[in-house]
Amino acid sequence: MNTSKPQKPVLTGQRYKTRKRDEKEKFEPTVFRDTIVAGLNESGGDLESVSRFLDVVGSRVDYRRYADTLFDILIAGSMLAPGGSRIDEGDSSKVTAACVFRAEESHASLHLHAQVFNKLIRRYKYLEKAFEEEVKKLLLFLKAFSESEQTKLATLTGILLASNILPASILSSLFTDSVVKDGVSASFAVKMFKSWIAEKDANSVTSSLRKSGLDKRLLELFPPSKQSVDHFYKFFSDAGLKELSDFLRVQQSLGTRKELQKELQERLDQHLPIKELVLYVKEVMKKHELQEPAVMGLLWSCLMNAVEWNKKEELVTEQAIKHLKLYAPLLAAFSSQGQSELLLLLKVQEFCYDNIHFIKAFSKILVLFYKADVLSEEAILKWHREAHSPKGKSVFLEQMRPFVEWLLNAEEESGSETEEA
Repeated sequence: MNTSKPQKPVLTGQRYKTRKRDEKEKFEPTVFRDTIVAGLNESGGDLESVSRFLDVVGSRVDYRRYADTLFDILIAGSMLAPGGSRIDEGDSSKVTAACVFRAEESHASLHLHAQVFNKLIRRYKYLEKAFEEEVKKLLLFLKAFSESEQTKLATLTGILLASNILPASILSSLFTDSVVKDGVSASFAVKMFKSWIAEKDANSVTSSLRKSGLDKRLLELFPPSKQSVDHFYKFFSDAGLKELSDFLRVQQSLGTRKELQKELQERLDQHLPIKELVLYVKEVMKKHELQEPAVMGLLWSCLMNAVEWNKKEELVTEQAIKHLKLYAPLLAAFSSQGQSELLLLLKVQEFCYDNIHFIKAFSKILVLFYKADVLSEEAILKWHREAHSPKGKSVFLEQMRPFVEWLLNAEEESGSETEEA
């Protein structure tokens, strides 16, 4: 008995078609390059023609797939190998002069190139992220480019940052060791910041740096041996960017003050002796060149944060006077300047205004500080006359009126005694 299954008939010459979704598209950046380079070369260097070509050809070629190749060509004129060297640079049919690196170094010329990128990314929104990655990559390759090419890229980057086509976060590549160690990062940054400021203003630069957190990393543009505020200040000031030098000093001072406040709060919590606290604060002031008024503001904040205040108005005044009497010598050590005294007066006024259960404690705190030599008669009179804050002004001026009158009468009596003598 034959149990074998009969064979199914086979149609000879039949071709089975592969479904489109099963086909694998070939990755052919060189074919893409040839298409782009040919179109750019036909533009004759006219950037309006370049923009029109890029707009039209984008519907026929895959920009998403070949974004890095596209941006390599638009900036460097040809495809780039890892590290930044050009591929096929010697073959004129595979490179183009209609690129950033072949443009004039002038701000106006590079502004026109920036418009090409702006139009392209507005038309093909999906290229936005790829363009950010491209610029970050090019910043890593800076050493492979000539000084002129670096200058052009710096100017273009500044223009694009000013117009928000690029975010400030792309500048993180400038802190890479290989770019920093030979001074390339710092030199590039100077040219880029100048371009950014020329396009907008210094405030837009500092605001973007602060928002992106890069303000805390600016010193990293230099090798570790040169990462000092003084070196940064001189380098950028000599380059005509004093606004950035001043900005860094302010930011460094803010960072130092935050650290001082944190350390001081910990020492207060440990109830360390006043003399020890004074010595510590003076050492920090000297080391970081902090001014006395700024330190006075920190001391007040720390002292008022060191206590869990009673919520009852009649009890909190007694609590505040007891606490501040203990630490008055600490405040007195940093009230040698009239500006420091006035700042403390304003801090006390604003604190009592913002914490309503301290309203009635205001005058008692100031009288305590007067008796403890924290505040002088001159400072209190100046505050009362003209230097007060509008916060709770009428209430606090009225509270202090009897004491101010006493000071004025004491002053007149003292003057009369002097005349009689």
